[in-house]
Amino acid sequence: MNAINPQFLVMGVIWYVVFLFSTVCHEGAHALAGKLGGDPTAFHGGQASLNPLPHIRRELFGTVIVPIASYFLTRPPWMIGWASAPYDPVWAQRYPRRAAWMALAGPAANFVLMIAAAIAIRVGVAMQAFRAPESVSSYAQITQATNTASSAAQLAAAALSILFVLNLLLGTFNLLPFPPLDGHNGVTVLMSQNTARRFMASTFSGLGFAGLLIAWFVYGKIFAFVYPLALNLLYYPSVHYH
Repeated sequence: MNAINPQFLVMGVIWYVVFLFSTVCHEGAHALAGKLGGDPTAFHGGQASLNPLPHIRRELFGTVIVPIASYFLTRPPWMIGWASAPYDPVWAQRYPRRAAWMALAGPAANFVLMIAAAIAIRVGVAMQAFRAPESVSSYAQITQATNTASSAAQLAAAALSILFVLNLLLGTFNLLPFPPLDGHNGVTVLMSQNTARRFMASTFSGLGFAGLLIAWFVYGKIFAFVYPLALNLLYYPSVHYH
């Protein structure tokens, strides 16, 4: 277990705020896309908003208990968790392409947040408030405040680092074409209507938790490539990470 001190607890608060905000944006994007596509199920459940309470009520374990527990138990500290937005499966079968866009809306929201964090980091570097670390030993340290920066700048550097990396992970991981991840339905945007319906009704769709385990195993190898690539793009051309 990690050593508990004031810095650890402050970073935990930052981690949780960023995690909850990113997760709510992801599920809110699903809900809004569903509403625009003709399925108001999540909209009526209150998920099509940035209010975290409907998401917490629906998935208390995944939005509160698991993230906080994972932060205390992982080294370096990291938060994992989940949330969900309800949808009408009959609507999805009737309009598989609309359902595919609804599925892709969640990762798209994460990429928007990641890009916003990257822009803020680059602006901070240009203003000489932030700097790129020589090496990256923690996901919360991909950008650092300069030695002369204020404590507020240090907190901002930590928050933007977490926002960038967490949304990179959420966006890319959810694009994997394994159920119950978004990429499983999202890939049907490339199929004809009838092919998409058959794919969604296949036994492959019933993998559930097993599909999630397979995806996590596969993603470990993918993230080892994606993570340094993203950092090199973030700090191009000044820094190169392996």
